[in-house]
Amino acid sequence: MRWALIKAAVAGTTMVALAFLIPLGLMVQQTARDRAFTAAERQAAALGPALAITTEQDAVTRALASTDAGGQGRMAVHLPAAGRPEAPGTGGPGGPTLGEGRAADGDVATAGGQGRSFTVQVPGGYALLQPVAVDTGRTAVVEVFVAESDLTRGVSTAWLVLSAVALGLVAISVLVADRMGNRIVASARRLARAARSLGAGNLAVRVPVTGKQVDGSPEELREAAHAFNTMADRVVQLLAAERELAADLSHRLRTPLTVLRLNAASLGDGDAAHATRHAVAQLEREVDQIIRSARRAPEDAPAVAVGCDAAEVIRERVAFWSALAEDEGRRWQLAGAERAAPVPVQRGDLAAAVDALLGNVFRHTAIGTAFSVDVLATDSSVIVLVGDAGPGYSDPAAALKRGEGHGGEGSTGLGLDIVRKLAETTGGDLALGRSAVLGGAETRLRVRTRPQEASPARTGRRRSRGALFQR
Repeated sequence: MRWALIKAAVAGTTMVALAFLIPLGLMVQQTARDRAFTAAERQAAALGPALAITTEQDAVTRALASTDAGGQGRMAVHLPAAGRPEAPGTGGPGGPTLGEGRAADGDVATAGGQGRSFTVQVPGGYALLQPVAVDTGRTAVVEVFVAESDLTRGVSTAWLVLSAVALGLVAISVLVADRMGNRIVASARRLARAARSLGAGNLAVRVPVTGKQVDGSPEELREAAHAFNTMADRVVQLLAAERELAADLSHRLRTPLTVLRLNAASLGDGDAAHATRHAVAQLEREVDQIIRSARRAPEDAPAVAVGCDAAEVIRERVAFWSALAEDEGRRWQLAGAERAAPVPVQRGDLAAAVDALLGNVFRHTAIGTAFSVDVLATDSSVIVLVGDAGPGYSDPAAALKRGEGHGGEGSTGLGLDIVRKLAETTGGDLALGRSAVLGGAETRLRVRTRPQEASPARTGRRRSRGALFQR
């Protein structure tokens, strides 16, 4: 913005300067020309009184030499012929020429015959021909030479001065535009820094709208600063209300959780009873963590290390769901989770995503339907494939839309949307298709561990395998 203002100031000032200075320069040039011919006319008029008194050559020669132009050899006098009066309009002087004449005889005769002065072009400049009546019927012609250099004397200096003035105006406009641009840019940068800080999680950041540092800022930017501060205050209020709502909703879950815990305690021994009690205990811990996190102010929240071992999380969640799978007679298989597969997401978020994928298998397929979980770790991503032997997706595009799932009672339609958002935070994606092995639905979760441009060939090879994922 600062450079844009400077460029605009330079362009505007230059156009204005040219609009005024070019006519001024041309006027100076014309003034120099008029000044040269006016001086020549004065020199010619200086010989008028002498020629009116006498036309003797010696006297006229002395009068000619006494003038500036005559002393420089730039003046000549064309005398009329002695004793031969001329009728007006019949021709030129016809007599001798005193001094250095440059005009053609025809031009001199025309000036003397017509009785009017005019200029003619001669080698090296112009000649002013001025007729002077010496007595009745006789006319002498005074010739004054005006050199080309006299017509442009002082013009170059005037152009230099005018150019210096134009450059000075441009420099002043640049300085003014730079000062104005600096104020505007500084205000815009303060607003941008505050926006970045707010986006990074600093909810206490505000943009100053008064004080010395914002004096001279445009009114529009001050209004934007007011709007930003209002927005930041509103964000803080909304987050506080959201935390309170989350805490209240989580607290309401304590009663049904207590009932579940008591019922689970009465189940006795066995793998199913142990898994149920473990699930209830974990759910209670999650609810308590949500309440503590919601009640804690954002600035007091501890830093959470981002990253986990995807293979470990998947093994844990598959082991959890295996108990229910055995109760329902479902065959299941886990492959590729033997080696570590680090991913840049939190452990709880990945566990919630895997639970959503496996939960969809149990919710949308009949009892006894087999399923499989495959983990594929590449140089740039970790891919999790969850397939089943059920009917598959009737409309994959609709299944990915938030809140549009139709899984019956207990289904909110948010599971796949949660998984998709987790993948997209790393630059990955979520795709739905048909399993080439089990024949039913297959969901592919890809979590990137490197930027997307790192391995385009590997991704393309996986996508082309069996053409599984078609939207």
